[in-house]
Amino acid sequence: MTKVLSHGDLLELKRWNTPTIYNGWEQITKYNTARDGFNLEPLTDYMPQMGPMIGYAVTVEIQPGNEDKSHTHGTWEQYFEYIASIRGPKIVVVQDLDKPNLFGAFWGEVNSNSHKALGCVGTIIDGGIRDIDEMQNAGFKALARGLCVGHAYSHPIRWNCDIKVFGCKIKPGQLIHADKHGFLVIPENDQLQLLDAVRFMDSNECKTVIPASRNSYGLTTPDILKSINEATNLFRNNAKGKFNRCTEFE
Repeated sequence: MTKVLSHGDLLELKRWNTPTIYNGWEQITKYNTARDGFNLEPLTDYMPQMGPMIGYAVTVEIQPGNEDKSHTHGTWEQYFEYIASIRGPKIVVVQDLDKPNLFGAFWGEVNSNSHKALGCVGTIIDGGIRDIDEMQNAGFKALARGLCVGHAYSHPIRWNCDIKVFGCKIKPGQLIHADKHGFLVIPENDQLQLLDAVRFMDSNECKTVIPASRNSYGLTTPDILKSINEATNLFRNNAKGKFNRCTEFE
């Protein structure tokens, strides 16, 4: 895993919501911005008040409905060694092989505190969680498919592997930005340009299309429409001047 962004860069990216990150990313990427890199299925942010999180993916598969635990001797120790060996910040991305069932939660008070101590900032799990108040107290953010009362036979089955959650394929080490809207996976070759692109597109909105609508008080409808159209054209031209493309308002 190669890190191309500084800690300061990550902190700055964390200040924006995930849709704003997407707006910058879509201008610089060669990937399909209607299909690639984000959740294609609904999920819930159970700690929206914590704001966005950003980190590098550590991946794990679980199957809480599997009663066969004969293969789990030493599993947790080996799994935690893997987590500890990866430089943070880290987001634990979990694929529950029992999907669509929710037999048990991988996450709760104990597991979230353990992972927090090892440099993890939160999780994206296509499965269940519990103890959400205690997880929040630990400062561990969670985006999940649902809630569970028990943990059933939750344990790591496989880790540091390619997985698929909420319709999105994720590889270990990929940069992820996530909040109450969902998550976005940033390809490594897009990371160096990302911060500049996000800054530009956010500023572009604030100087064109947003004030054109908010400053409409007292104007006639034809004048409002003219203002919006002019601002949209300026927004588009600014983006094309910067990126030689504009994927919004086209």
